[in-house]
Amino acid sequence: MSEFATLAEAFEQIRQRDGRYPERGYVFVLAALEYAQSKLPARRHLSGAELAWACRDFALDQFGLLASTVLAHWDIRSTEDLGRIVFLLIDVGLLARQPTDKPEDFERVYDFAQVFRAGYRWSGVERG
Repeated sequence: MSEFATLAEAFEQIRQRDGRYPERGYVFVLAALEYAQSKLPARRHLSGAELAWACRDFALDQFGLLASTVLAHWDIRSTEDLGRIVFLLIDVGLLARQPTDKPEDFERVYDFAQVFRAGYRWSGVERG
């Protein structure tokens, strides 16, 4: 079976189990995981909190000031939403987990309104 067919099958399983998030939300979390791994000296397992913060950083990097708007469009409004997405990706075999990993690891890691309002790092012109 091709990788594309496997991915398509995994997303079909996700839709059947829990259709609350669009496919792009799941792809975003997978991309944020790769983004975080690329910043590490060696690949390793990330905790729920680490992955939640990586999602924040990746969203700001990709979408800038529109990060919270884009995530809200995908019905991602809290770190708990990120956890639900991660555990659905685990359930269909697209991610692996450690025995100690649990959905509660994503509870209240940060407040979306706070980190996306105050968390944007301006680049470009420096003011003196």
